Amino acid sequence: EQEHDLCLARRHAHHLPAGSVCAVDLGYVGFRVEGCSVVMPFKKPPGRDLEPEQMEFNQRLAKVRVKVEHRIRSLKIFRILKGVYRGRRRRFELRLRLIAALVNRMIGG
Repeated sequence: EQEHDLCLARRHAHHLPAGSVCAVDLGYVGFRVEGCSVVMPFKKPPGRDLEPEQMEFNQRLAKVRVKVEHRIRSLKIFRILKGVYRGRRRRFELRLRLIAALVNRMIGG
């Protein structure tokens, strides 16, 4: 069963270390995490354009977010984050870390 990212984020937000910064999109309006900063792009007001500073902020935020999205996609290629994990639950974190290390190595990080 697939679940929306926002539902997952709300359910697992307590795992984030205090002081974390979450860069999210406009689908996360109203998402808050105690002790963390949630950064989201500016929404275009009806009938008007964004201010140049707001457009620049949105572009900078998008550049950060796209890197994260590409890493997540790379992890999904290994199918560890796609669908239901069928392995032993206690080994999930180890396998995820190993695959993340491989992805970082492939990308050159």
